[in-house]
Order: sequence, then structure tokens, then C-alpha cells
Amino acid sequence: MHSTRPLHRVTLVATLAILAACARNTPAPTPTPVVDPRNDARVGLKAGLMDAGEAVSNLKVVAKAVSPPGFLGVTNSDLAFSGNYVIQGNYNGPVIWDVSNPAQPKLVTAFNCPASQNDVSVYKNLMFMSAEAMNGRTDCLPGGVPDTVSAIRMRGVRVFDISDIKNPKLVANVQTCRGSHTHTVVESPKDPNNIYIYVSGSAGVRSPNELAGCVSSNPNNDPNSSLFRIEIIRVPLANPAASAVVNRANIFTGLTATPSHGAAPDDIAAAKAAADRARAAGGFIARNPSQGTDMVIGGQMLRMFLDSTVKARGGTGAPTAADSATLRTTLQSYVDRFFAAPRAGTPINAGRQCHDITVYPSLGLAGGACEGHGILLDISDPVNPIRLDAVADSNFAYWHSATFSNDGSKILFSDEWGGGGAPKCRATDKMEWGSNAIFTIENRKMKFQSYYKIPTVQSANENCVAHNGSLIPIPGRDVMVQAWYQGGISVFDWTNPAKPFEIAFFDRGPVDSTRMSMGGSWSVYWYNGAIISSEIARGMDVADLVPSQFLSQNEIDAAKTVRWTHLNAQGQPKIEWPPSFALARAFVDQLERNKCLNAARIASVRQSLSTAERANGGARTSALSTLATALEGDARGSCDPNRVQMLIKAVKDLSSVVS
Repeated sequence: MHSTRPLHRVTLVATLAILAACARNTPAPTPTPVVDPRNDARVGLKAGLMDAGEAVSNLKVVAKAVSPPGFLGVTNSDLAFSGNYVIQGNYNGPVIWDVSNPAQPKLVTAFNCPASQNDVSVYKNLMFMSAEAMNGRTDCLPGGVPDTVSAIRMRGVRVFDISDIKNPKLVANVQTCRGSHTHTVVESPKDPNNIYIYVSGSAGVRSPNELAGCVSSNPNNDPNSSLFRIEIIRVPLANPAASAVVNRANIFTGLTATPSHGAAPDDIAAAKAAADRARAAGGFIARNPSQGTDMVIGGQMLRMFLDSTVKARGGTGAPTAADSATLRTTLQSYVDRFFAAPRAGTPINAGRQCHDITVYPSLGLAGGACEGHGILLDISDPVNPIRLDAVADSNFAYWHSATFSNDGSKILFSDEWGGGGAPKCRATDKMEWGSNAIFTIENRKMKFQSYYKIPTVQSANENCVAHNGSLIPIPGRDVMVQAWYQGGISVFDWTNPAKPFEIAFFDRGPVDSTRMSMGGSWSVYWYNGAIISSEIARGMDVADLVPSQFLSQNEIDAAKTVRWTHLNAQGQPKIEWPPSFALARAFVDQLERNKCLNAARIASVRQSLSTAERANGGARTSALSTLATALEGDARGSCDPNRVQMLIKAVKDLSSVVS
């Protein structure tokens, strides 16, 4: 449990800090925007599916692609990128878009292959897709499998050859014991002949009659248990059809249960109202011991408890009226056993699994968001990941995903409280709940710094909680774009891990004004100059950053010089910037913004860069070398000498480029 104060929507101290003078060797804080939800454009937007009201700040939405027939209205999930293509997961199968011109996405193909969640990733000519629900088939046909045990049920990771992007070819179905809710592609610097896939499967363990080797017994009693495991698939690049599980790694041993927060005030009130209505109608009501609220017992749960009541008296067949009467007196005992939260310090539930694992192969690290813990892993041997540290937080309900800072000195975890299907950004919801938690990594251990949550409020009919995002390659800063379901997308800076702040946003009103209806951004990532968002109910949005007091045009231009051949956001690449005048000017803009070079010196450096840019050959090299030498003196007197050194390096790298 972390005893820190939450970030507030209106922070007077941060505002005053902007005006403070910069002490020597202490960088001035970047200006922190102050957002008042009462005046925020995101509050009170008109509802609608294709005609919802919109609010945008410091972004320009350049395209809104609509999902094709057969996929529109079916949940869109995660994104992966290959060349000029965006591959969008959808519960009916992958949808592939050509974004050669990001402002005009073109549908390439929509491939029917139903499953859940159909999260996607890529590597060169290969595409991978998760399947966990019972409706997945090895032949990708619809309809599912009616049999309780079947050789054609698919729950695991599919492997496709996308050499012909218009016609994905299924080459392997790698079955796993708990299916694949999500997965992560791991590129090992030491093993160019294979790639690896970490499987996060959260379903129940399959019958060994359907998949040999699956064991549902408690791992404390059976070392062969399929619980407490990350299944690891090896994909031979020369023969991807031979992909297979090569290890089931246990990174959970020794972890204990931790305290968690209770329900939000609005949820408590809604539960009470529902219980009162059901009680008046003669329904079954019990107290939820983990939440401290009354709950209505019905459906499958009620049938399960009635069946247990029948068995308790030694009976068979359908429950009788007497069984119903008995259950009313024993119901609370059933609920207590079923819902009781584990006591702090006791072993974690054997069904624990990671929801998402983000790997940073060049650093040999991974961040596992593992339901009740955030876990730091050593993946230098990708087949045998080793837990370095684990953290827990009573403000977090469900550790969902992770993102590293570019230098690997920080890690951010998101909390998907409510599972992504509930409103957790209401005015009464605490800012620490359903947010991000930011940690520094010190001696391979994680140290909590702060929370970040979108600084606005959403309605009770909008599912809203922290979800998937990625770094934007702004040089010298850690800037991230992140999805918040119907909270929209938020761009924020967490360079200072103790003081994250929002830079830009895009949001729509609720899908439906009268009830909760799923929609919003499932995931949003930066790829080769564009911000691309998977919109759950509508399709795909594309946006550009625009300059503001928090981000200059030079910073945006420098970010756009970073180009990748492919991107899986959960396989985080190290961002490297090619030499450019935009890169050098971006550092100058940052020094000016933070008041770490005086105005006269800023003007002089900018003039020197302009002069060098107009010159050619030896004259350019000479001008840049002279500037680099002069900047060495600036570094000694600046309140941000490290950033001046970044500028010096950018200038020197430019001088080595032949003009």
C-alpha cells in the first residue's frame, strides 16, 4: 500500500511552481496544465454512435475510418503495425488498413476468424492472434464448437503468414492450457533464428482430454499444474508451422495477497438500490464480503448454490421449494466462501495470471501487469524469465498493462478497475482508482512515485478506465498517448515521475445517453508520425499532434523522424533519433521552456542553427563545430546541463552528416 496523495484536478502548488526561478543544476518544472472539470470540454458531450459530440485539445483528428460490414458493431480490440499497414483486432477476426496516407486509411481486408479477444501482433511476415473464448475453431469458421471436448476448439495463439497482406494464411494453431487473452512477441538479441511469445491466458484450465498436459490442481500440491504459469511459445522463423510451447514459467511463487480498495460511492448506492428492488420482489440477497455491499444473487450463481443445497441434503434432480427456503438461511455462508477476499499475507489465488506483459528486449527487461501485482522481470533468457521485483497497491484493483520509459529508468502500470466495462471516471471516483501508477527502477527494484488519471470526469454511462498506450518519441522527454475507453485518448508527460501532466486529448460523448453501451478507445499508439486509435464500437481514429505551450513544432517534427518497420506496443523498441535540425531545435525549445538558458543565448543558438542549415559542406561542419564548442560553456552554467549535453550531441551528430 502506498501512502501518497493523489494528483488533484486543480493544483495551485504546481501553478505557482511555474513562476519559480530556476536554481543552478535544478531543472525548472515543465508547466503543468490546470484542468477544472466544470469547464473541461469533455464534460457533458452529446451522446451518439456516429454522431456523438467531440472535444479535442492540442490534437487534430485527421481520419475516422468505419469498420467494414460484418465487423462494425463487433468489438474492435488491439492494434499492431507492419510497414504501411495497421492490423486491428476484432472479435470476428483481423481488419487490415493501409495507412500510407494516415489521413486516408484504406481497407485492405477483413478476415473472418472469430474468437476473443483476437489481440494481434506481428513480426516480419508473421501475424499472431490470441484466442481464449470457447467460440474459437482451428479452421477459423464461425459457430464455435458445441462439444465439451473437441480437437477443433482453438484456445491459444494462431500464427499467420502475411507475406501477401491481402490474404493472411493460417500456418499454425498453438494450443495452450488457459487460452490466450493477450500475448507478447519477444525478440531476443541473442537468438536471431527464433522469436518467442509470452502467453497471458486467464481462462480456466482445459481438460487434459482436450489438450494433453493440462493440469488444474493447485500448484502448491502439483508441480505440473497449469496454474501460476506463463506459457512460452517458440516460433522458428524458418518454419513457423513448427511453433510450440517450450516452457511454462512460474513467476508468482512466494507472492502473497494484498489489501484492495472497496467499491466506489456510486457503485455502493447502485448495489443497494438493486438489492432493495430485488428484496421487495422476493429475490435472493447477500452481503458481498470483499466489497461490503449487498448483492443480488441470480442466474448461474443462484443455480450453482441451489444445486449445492440439493447435494447437501443428499438429493438429486431439480431443487424444490424447500431447497429454496433452506438456501435463504444458508446463502450468506456460500457467498462468504465464494467471494471472500484473501487475507493480506496469505498466498495469492492459484488462478493468478498476468493480463499483459510488456518486454523491452534491448534492456533484457519486462514489466508484467499481473492482476494483483506489478512485476519486473529479467528476460535476458527469454525462455526462462526471472522475477526481479513485485509491487502491490491497495488503490489498484487489476494490474493491466505496463510501459517503460525510453531509458528504462521508469515503469508505468495501468489499473483496469472494472474490467474496462464500467464507469470509473465519475466525479465521485477517486483519482487514484482506475489510473496509472508510476515507478522509478532503482537497482532493479521499483519505487512508487505518483499516479496519473485523466483530469476530467465522465458520465455513469461511459466505461472509462486506464488502458493501452505507448510512448511518443519526443526527444528528451517521456510522453505517452493512452486509451481510456469512453474517456477518450490522453497525451501526457511523465518525464518527472512525481508530476505527470496532460498535454492533449480527444474524446467523444457516450455511445448511449440512457444506458451503458461499450465503446471508446481500446488502444492508441504512435506509429511513424501518426496517433492511431482502435475505437471499440466505431472503427479507427487517426490524429496528429499540434504545437502548444507544452509541445513545440520542432519536438513534433523530431518525433516524426523516428520510423519503424513494424511495431507491437508490448514489445517496446528503444527509440533512437536520426540526426536532424528539428532534433537540435527541439532541445533548444525545451531549454527555453524550462528557462535553463537565457533569452539572448536561446536566440543566438537558434541563429547559429539557421546559419548552419543554410550552409553546405565544410562551411556547415565548421559552423556546427563552433556551436558545439560554445555550448560546452552553456552546460556549465545551465540549470539543466544534461539537456544541454543532449543538444551538443545532436549538433555534433549533424556535423558528421554530409550535406
